Amino acid sequence: MSNFEIGVQTAKQPPEKAADTTPDNPWPVSRLSLAYHNAVERWPATWIEGQIQEINTRRAGSAYITLRDNTEDVTVQVSGWRMFAAQASQFIQGDQVVVHGHPDVWMKRTSLSFIGDDIRRVGKGDLRQQIEELRKKLKGEGLFDESHKVPIPEFPHRIGVICAPQARAEGDIVTNARLRWPTINFTIEHVHVQGAQCPPEVIEAIRKLDADPDIDVIIVARGGGSFEDLIGFSDEGVVRAAAACVTPIVSAIGHEDDWTLIDLAADMRASTPTDAAKRIVPDVMEQLALVDEARRRIRQRIRTAADTEQQRIDAYRNRPSLTHPQTILERPQLLINDSARRLDVSMRRLADEAGFGIEKLHASLTALSPQSTLDRGYAVVQNADGHIIDDPASLSAGDKLTITLRRGKAGVSVDSTDPDPENAENKM
Repeated sequence: MSNFEIGVQTAKQPPEKAADTTPDNPWPVSRLSLAYHNAVERWPATWIEGQIQEINTRRAGSAYITLRDNTEDVTVQVSGWRMFAAQASQFIQGDQVVVHGHPDVWMKRTSLSFIGDDIRRVGKGDLRQQIEELRKKLKGEGLFDESHKVPIPEFPHRIGVICAPQARAEGDIVTNARLRWPTINFTIEHVHVQGAQCPPEVIEAIRKLDADPDIDVIIVARGGGSFEDLIGFSDEGVVRAAAACVTPIVSAIGHEDDWTLIDLAADMRASTPTDAAKRIVPDVMEQLALVDEARRRIRQRIRTAADTEQQRIDAYRNRPSLTHPQTILERPQLLINDSARRLDVSMRRLADEAGFGIEKLHASLTALSPQSTLDRGYAVVQNADGHIIDDPASLSAGDKLTITLRRGKAGVSVDSTDPDPENAENKM
């Protein structure tokens, strides 16, 4: 008997039922996958509702959708072909839809999926559109205006952090912040960062930290996730709480490409929680380098100022006015001497001119003086009242007269008068 015949005779057929399997006669994986497929194939077709988390439609006529439950963090993979793919191409991520189809097991990977044959929009539709409408509304109210932004303190002492319990975001913030500034302190508020509990807990945490006077800045942080996972941070109440926060608030939601409405209301938006820590907390090494540079510049400026003043002092010291102080008086002395000379010449000239004028006036006065007349032998006759007598007709015999001569005076009496005949004739 050949080896092939022996192998055929000894080969065992797998049991028909799962209950008949044994360690010596188990089912192969393909048999189990077929059993799953046969069982699921008997399930009835159904309508299911959810939100499109991911969607991929291909030109080959196929569509693959990740449908997410609105209330639970549960997803199901939906696939379909031809007509279904044509319908699915009209939808985008975030749409709320109902899908008709039946469950199926892909035997190659033994994975459960849902084969869709109809898809329809329900509810309000596109979440992104709803958020965009909310954004426009809040922007119109001025919640995103730059005038409402509060500056981030340069050297915060305590940071308030809002994040999920045991979240990597918390570790990233605390670790990176303390690496940069070891003395920084934290107040951590743990909240749900997705689901229905997220918005009210975040609002309460923001208000609590804002009321704490020791908090210098607040970080609202969450790691990456899908658009739907981050939807809680676009809640209207959360955005309004962030905009009303007096303490500077920083949003660090998801990764750099993720966005939520709290990013617009916050005073600063960080691309990641790590980025938030780096942008809020100064680097102690950089600050020490700045201090060293400032000290160097101060020393340089003081040294330059001192050198400048020393050069000025040396210049003053080498000036002739300081090495030979008498030279300071030379020019003023020359000016005084010249002024004295000119004053002497002027005074002499004035005196000469005045003397000449006096002599001229003296000669005129002498020539016109009555004394000159007296010196020539004439006399001045005055009556008792002192009036000068120039006409004998005004005298009578016995009148007392005073005669002024060249030297002295003499008193006389009138014996007779002899009027001048020519004058008498003229008077007649």
